Amino acid sequence: MSASLYGSTAAQFVRGLKNLSALLEKGAAWAKENGKSEEEVLNTRLAEDMYPLARQVQITSDMSKGAIARLSGVAAPAMEDNEVTFAELQERIAKTLRFIESVDVAKLEGDESREIVVKGRNHELKFTAHSYVTVFAVPNFYFHITTAYNILRHLGVNIGKADFIGGN
Repeated sequence: MSASLYGSTAAQFVRGLKNLSALLEKGAAWAKENGKSEEEVLNTRLAEDMYPLARQVQITSDMSKGAIARLSGVAAPAMEDNEVTFAELQERIAKTLRFIESVDVAKLEGDESREIVVKGRNHELKFTAHSYVTVFAVPNFYFHITTAYNILRHLGVNIGKADFIGGN
């Protein structure tokens, strides 16, 4: 028995984005309580060559909406990557969730061997729908959520594994 493309993508993305939203709420509250500016918190990175918190959230959004768009054949909403506040990042997450939830589940099912092409600046990656989900889209999605969580945790925000995993 194989997992459905919907269960392997949209269902996980919705849960993960909602959990990320809750993490950001705690991060914003922590910043306010500790006299930290939003700019300082959102520009924090774990290492010099890693993206800061705000970019981690943007990429999480991009990975999830891009995957759903590619798998369903529906255009993803354009987002400018210009969020500089917690409120703007929350709106981006909400917009991403609305898009994912608007896609008909039936559009995500079907031929798992069909080709999915991801175009980068200087390259093109080709996958089957199944391999795209399992080795690219979902791992990247969780990498960036995990990094956002780790940045907040590193700053001292009182979050733990239960916050990352979320409720039922």
